[in-house]
Amino acid sequence: MDRAEVDSKIRSLIEPFNKKGIKLQDESTFANDLEFDSLTVMDFVAEIEDEFDIIISMNQQAEIENFGQLIDAVTKLQN
Repeated sequence: MDRAEVDSKIRSLIEPFNKKGIKLQDESTFANDLEFDSLTVMDFVAEIEDEFDIIISMNQQAEIENFGQLIDAVTKLQN
């Protein structure tokens, strides 16, 4: 899957978690813009891992602060 396909798939996965209907951009942060708490992050990461059949380590999660970084990380982990 290329970056655009990963982006599209993650946008559909994030929908139920995006309570405020924030328009997602690469710069959109999970903590500030989307106001995700740690439980929401865990649930969202689990959805992504299941969908893409990957594992996102705690270290990787700590480095991912915005939507664009997440897409890049998932794209890399698949290959």
